[in-house]
Amino acid sequence: MKRWLRQHRYAIAVAVRRLLAQPFSSLANLLVIALTLTVPILGASILITAQPVARQLSVSPEMTIFLSPKADAEAGAGVAQRLKDEFPEDVDSVNVVKRDAALAKLRANPNWAQALAALPSNPLPDAVVVTLRDHPDLARHADTLATQWRQWEQVDLVQHDSAWVQRLEAILSFARIGLVLLAIGVALVVLATVFNTVRMQALTQREEIGVARLVGATESFVRRPFLYLGALTGLTAGLGAIVLAYFALMPLNTALTRLAHSYGTTLALRLPDAVSLALAVIVVAILGALSARWSVTRNTRF
Repeated sequence: MKRWLRQHRYAIAVAVRRLLAQPFSSLANLLVIALTLTVPILGASILITAQPVARQLSVSPEMTIFLSPKADAEAGAGVAQRLKDEFPEDVDSVNVVKRDAALAKLRANPNWAQALAALPSNPLPDAVVVTLRDHPDLARHADTLATQWRQWEQVDLVQHDSAWVQRLEAILSFARIGLVLLAIGVALVVLATVFNTVRMQALTQREEIGVARLVGATESFVRRPFLYLGALTGLTAGLGAIVLAYFALMPLNTALTRLAHSYGTTLALRLPDAVSLALAVIVVAILGALSARWSVTRNTRF
């Protein structure tokens, strides 16, 4: 066990020494990988912030059924009673709004009073305001109910506000797919950068590797420092990406705070949780080690 630990400790020391031996080249590689990793981290931060907002801006549980202008005066009460009888599990409450009451409410608004005074008659229909019960998928459920109610006699229009929420969810779903594709692209960049770095190191250390083999060094002993070199590159670049993303969010949050205050709300971008960031760094380190193994296997066959 002590021998195994000593070998790995030696491999880590060699990997660190090789990184420090060419500081400018190592720093350039780390910076390229870190900047590349920063992009999906910022994208994830935006999604994490947007998803709760989409949930909070959930579909209003109210729907409005506008009756035909030709409907009789008791049609609203009939529709309300039918809703209570046929949809007791879906409907929480029903309120009939008479056309005269709606017109009086509009006339009380100075912005509408002058325009309504010029009309010869009341253009508003009777309406039934329906408050729905909570549902796991309220937007889709409201659409289903609206489709049924539009088929009723004397019903002219069913209005609800779920369409824009569905569009927002579609945009977020599209963004999540885009983020996954971006992460795959970033993984390829990490693999290519580490592969090339280890390749150059292997070619530089070609004579040293040959001498080590002559004195009995195993392939594991030869490859191990390169694997740690790839893993350390990925680990350092991942941590650097988190730091860059943290500082990048500062000016973004300043601008976003001003925008949110103009709408009377508060909103701020935040990094993914610590577990997700740690997992991402580990994955990048593993990708670095795998790329290093592939590179050193291909470039030390002599």
